[in-house]
Amino acid sequence: MFETLGFESLTAPQVAVFFALILGAAFGVLAEQTKFCFRRGLVGDDRRAAMGVWLTALAVAVIGTQTLASLGFIDFADHRFFVSDLPLAAIVVGGLLFGAGMVLTRGCVSRLTVLTASGNLRAVFVLAVFAITAHATLKGVLAPVRTGLGALTVDLGSATSLAALPGGGLFWSGVLALGALTFALRSGNRVTTLILAAALGALVPLGWVGTGFVLYDDFDPIAMESLSFTAPYADALFWVIASSSIPAGFGVGLIGGVLLGALLSAVASRRFEWVSFNSPRETGRYATGAIMMGVGGVLAGGCTVGAGLSGVPTLSVAAILAILSIAVGALVMQAGLARRGSASPILQPAE
Repeated sequence: MFETLGFESLTAPQVAVFFALILGAAFGVLAEQTKFCFRRGLVGDDRRAAMGVWLTALAVAVIGTQTLASLGFIDFADHRFFVSDLPLAAIVVGGLLFGAGMVLTRGCVSRLTVLTASGNLRAVFVLAVFAITAHATLKGVLAPVRTGLGALTVDLGSATSLAALPGGGLFWSGVLALGALTFALRSGNRVTTLILAAALGALVPLGWVGTGFVLYDDFDPIAMESLSFTAPYADALFWVIASSSIPAGFGVGLIGGVLLGALLSAVASRRFEWVSFNSPRETGRYATGAIMMGVGGVLAGGCTVGAGLSGVPTLSVAAILAILSIAVGALVMQAGLARRGSASPILQPAE
């Protein structure tokens, strides 16, 4: 469709950067206002309300994504979420690592990005370590870990999606959306908060249709993408280091947009505040968690947003397995910290 939009001096990949910037800015504002965070929904003091926000966004993302797919605007047949050889070991190990890591850093990557824009230097440190580790796992010294675990696969045949199960895609989309909305409506959130969460969830199908249909160009194709943070942070790191040699992509625009949107929201709401670490031990804990998230996010094929909020609405078995593994890793780590007396109620960066 891109050739019909009338752009004469810009290519589809270039327009995709601006599209991602707008998409990211909207996410940043909405995530800052709703305190959107999957970790909080699992182990936070206000976990019920936080999970209500996350599930509202997921329900809207499922409905929007599957509606667009049923109308033929987007097709996930060739997407990486739907490879028949499921890298089971990589997804499970990666998910467990990511979940445990986000408990140690007290924030999933999307929440830490928002907090970075709010003046939280702990979040800045975590994201820097996360980006370096993710890039090292994708293309650097840790790549053998990724390729080794990725080689341990299970052949799913055509059963790569919930749509292959009895009932089909429409039924399972309804089950996911209805279950999520039922919980959300009983979560104790204000209606305005749920409306903002729903708007955040609508960004997911917008991302899919924007990159997979509106900006589709036979002569200069781009990958079909939506909200995610693991690969975009690796791309953003590489671009920051070598921007004179490589052009910015969708991921760079997305990260930049989230930071900008969250900054504007934090300043406007008077929530911008400089904060940092309290002790070397605390710094070590966050560094450990950041490394675990960097490796885990790559192995699992995404974070709580990439594999969860954006991946689950595609009905991908791989994405669902990833978010479930992340949840288990987080709960196990939280339980371990509680037994050791380390699960401090003090408000640390993600809360």
